[in-house]
This record gives sequence, structure tokens and C-alpha cells, in this order.
Amino acid sequence: MVKFTRQALIVIAAMLPASLVFAEATHHKKHIVQKKVVTKLAAGKLVKRTIIVNGKRKIITERVAVAHIVPEKPTAGDIAGLKHSEDPLTLQSNVAFVVDQASSKVLFDKNSNVSLPIASITKLMTSLVVVEANQDMNEEIEITNDDLDKEKGTGSRLKVGAKLSRADLLHIALMSSENRAASALGRNYIGGLPAFVAAMNAKAKQLGMAETHYVDSSGLSSQNVASAQDLVKLINAAYQHPLIRQYSTDSSYVVAPGGGRSLQYSTTNKLVANPTWDIGLQKTGYISEAGRCLVMQAMIQGRAIVMVFLDSKGKYSRLADAGRIRKWLETVKPQA
Repeated sequence: MVKFTRQALIVIAAMLPASLVFAEATHHKKHIVQKKVVTKLAAGKLVKRTIIVNGKRKIITERVAVAHIVPEKPTAGDIAGLKHSEDPLTLQSNVAFVVDQASSKVLFDKNSNVSLPIASITKLMTSLVVVEANQDMNEEIEITNDDLDKEKGTGSRLKVGAKLSRADLLHIALMSSENRAASALGRNYIGGLPAFVAAMNAKAKQLGMAETHYVDSSGLSSQNVASAQDLVKLINAAYQHPLIRQYSTDSSYVVAPGGGRSLQYSTTNKLVANPTWDIGLQKTGYISEAGRCLVMQAMIQGRAIVMVFLDSKGKYSRLADAGRIRKWLETVKPQA
């Protein structure tokens, strides 16, 4: 058992949320066998502690400081006033759009016409352009300084100088949302990244995605935007390619960069490995401006369903929203 000094506990308390109540089991001088925080922590205020000494309770009052908690910045959806939107399922996503894939009938709609940042959902279009360009999937591509994230400063296990096939880069870009892989794919298009982004926007126009615009191949820029209605069109187009379906729904994959050790990647969508779900295509995304995003094609009671969730709050809320939609579909069974 890990033992903490009284001073260490005060430091730990200063880093915890104000509502947290915790207990410490320790041995101390004078047979103090237990300490317990019994009141909520508050910055710069007194905190009462109950101490058991030789079987008798004593109350000690101490003053502790709690670290200031900086609230998350509002997303683009929040700024647009979408956080005030209500829906019958009380979803945590500011945008939700559910469509019967076979009939194109809209089954659930919450702010589906609003164009918002889509983060790494962008990589679905990246994959579509790569696959339809018919470039050599076995060609080795090197990660360079040009692939480093200068937008958000995120890191990557793909080091500068690492070499992977185009197929492997596409695989981990879709499955694990690997940003440097997506950047390298765009950069190694004929004409370079500018030509690749132009091809992304041309494909969006071809698909009728009127509220969509791309500026990079990774989705790190908040200028990559689309509406949920547009994203359904993208999902349906990407679904036509078996390679995109396979790569996006793998749960894990190992790559071996030339000259480096093997790297194991995992899916960013925990529902993929859930045996109760039958997912045919998926992609997740997150940047602060976009919130948590998720798009999926899934079979629900023998019915192909396309789901889009944008600007969800909380790490797992988009997955929970997908579960709420599935339960609603299974219960209500809206007609196609």
C-alpha cells in the first residue's frame, strides 16, 4: 500500500476537483490509524479532517489551496448557440444525424444542416482521394519535417525519417487517426499537398457536399468544415471501397517503419471491438474547436444505418450517444 505524508496529501488535494472526497489509510505517530476528508475542498478555505487517535475521533481544520480549474474553450458549435438545442433522447452531441442507408430516409435530425469543424473525420475524404487516385499502395513514403503538426503541436510515434508503404499509412490514418500518416499521404499526391487538398474539395463538390471545405489532409485545422448532411454523402461514398471499410474497422495493426522498431496501433473507436456492434465503416475526430466527433455505418437489427455525431462533450459521450440511438432504433423501429 502506498503511504502519504500529511504534507503530500495536502499537495494532492490541491490538484483534485473541488467536489472530490477521498480517504487515506496510513500509520502515523501517536497511533493515528485513519484520516478522512469529510468536507468538500474549496480554494483558500478551511478543510475539516476527522482523525482517529487511539480509537477517539478528533477534528483538525487546515487551510489548503485548490489549483484553479480552467474551463474548456467553447467549441464552434457552442459559439453558434447549438449547446442550447434540445432533443428527445437528450444526446450529448450538439449535432446528430441518423439515416437509413438503403432508403436515405432521415430517422433522427439535430442541427444536421450546420457546417462545423470536423477534425479527423477529414481523413475519410483523405482516404477516398488516395484510393481513387490509384497510386501504388506498396510505394514506400518517408515521414519528413513537413508532416510535423504545426497547427496544434501534437506528437506522433512516427518519427521523421520513418518509412511506411502507402497502404500502411492509410491503415493507421483511418484506424488510429495518425496525423503524420495523413499528412504524408497528401504530400505524396501528384502535385503535392496543394493539389491533394484541391482534389478533396473537388470530390466534395462532386458528391454534392455544399457545406464542406478542406484545407489539409489530417483535420488538424478548424477550417476543415462540413455539415452532418454532407458527411452522410461522404460516408456512403467511402463505404463503396472495401479497403476503407476494412482499414477503418480494424481494432489493431502493427507497422514496421524502415530501420525502426515495430509499432502497434489501436482503433480510436472502442465500439469496433464490442461484439454487440456490427460496424461497417467508422471514423472519430477531435480538436478543441470541433469537440468529439464520430461517424459510423452499422447494421442494427438487419438494417444499415448511417450515424453522424459532431461536437460531443466528454471523452465517451459520442459513443454513449451512438448507444442511445441504437436503443431508440431497436425500441421505436422507425420505418424506412
